[in-house]
Amino acid sequence: MENPDKPNPIPPAKPAPASTPNPQPPAVTEDRIWAALRECYDPEIPVNVVDLGLIYDVAVKGAQVNVKMTLTTPGCMMAGHIANHVQSHLLDLEGVEEANVELVWDPPWHQSMITPEGRRILGLE
Repeated sequence: MENPDKPNPIPPAKPAPASTPNPQPPAVTEDRIWAALRECYDPEIPVNVVDLGLIYDVAVKGAQVNVKMTLTTPGCMMAGHIANHVQSHLLDLEGVEEANVELVWDPPWHQSMITPEGRRILGLE
């Protein structure tokens, strides 16, 4: 039996918070895609594929990303590896459900496509 003159040392239980629905993944935007692409490297060159000038086009359609890219040379032995790395890196982005990477050769890549940052890293300026 409780003593009305003595305070109860155990506070009453608080009601459980209402469950919140799972938050929506962040929107897939071109900015997020370009940032992710800057984390992908040609294993033979210490510059990311964006600063090398290898990315020709990025298109976002909802949760689908389509990238057109090239390589420094059509005979690159790492072609499959680089394209697969780019695709898997994009698929790792929250919200991306499909990533398509198309290797294209027109226009042919040239050193003039390297960004100023890439040129700085490579010591070309």
